[in-house]
Amino acid sequence: MAVVCPECDNPIAVDEDEIEEGETLQCDECGVELEVVSVDPVELAAVEAGYDDEETVRFVGEDDE
Repeated sequence: MAVVCPECDNPIAVDEDEIEEGETLQCDECGVELEVVSVDPVELAAVEAGYDDEETVRFVGEDDE
């Protein structure tokens, strides 16, 4: 089966029996990272890069005085 990349409309071949929700794929045409958001029917969504809540940023010099 083929699904369409939501970014560039390129067909992407997937095996419905071997993909799982949450799995990520990459479009060969535009390179965008895609997440499987549904397996019945198969739906893909672009993975959005975002801020990692686990990461803490500390500015040197502000509290070191």
